[in-house]
Amino acid sequence: IKSGRAFAFPVFLGTYERSDGFANDEPDSTISYRDHVISWGKDLRRSIDYLSTRADIDSTRLAYYGLSFGGRMGGVMLAIEPRFRTAVLEVAGLKMTGQRSEADPLNYVSRIHTPVLMLNGKYDHFYPVAGSQEPFFALLGTAAADKRRVLYEGGHFVPKVQMIAESLAWLDKYLGPVARR
Repeated sequence: IKSGRAFAFPVFLGTYERSDGFANDEPDSTISYRDHVISWGKDLRRSIDYLSTRADIDSTRLAYYGLSFGGRMGGVMLAIEPRFRTAVLEVAGLKMTGQRSEADPLNYVSRIHTPVLMLNGKYDHFYPVAGSQEPFFALLGTAAADKRRVLYEGGHFVPKVQMIAESLAWLDKYLGPVARR
């Protein structure tokens, strides 16, 4: 925000004040989880629809930012929503658990062609390097020149100063610099 970019934070069904008894975001094979993934996609798309009505937002220069769960779900959301011009996925990866195919990022990630920056921790216990991060990155349908993965010493976090610098440089590259008013 300090860089001059706007930030929208959709509150997805089952989270925060939209709690509906859905206990966690761990993927599973239930219809309830599948239905939540579908609802999250609809929530995201409605948020972008709203942003496109605002005169103070350039809806042709949208980026997806996903942290942890949001990064993993970027594997679905970026495939179903073509209005994003780029993405930053922080501590993201695939979860190799039993999921319904229609809710599994594994079935979507190769359909992503958006430029993607992945920022990960080398010792992440939620998204291990070899079994989660690397497959996600390798399966991205994004051209090699338009995807980048940075691995940091640490776990399920990225050092804030480096995350900000990498993210802003990425956004400037793919969205252009912020127009100062």
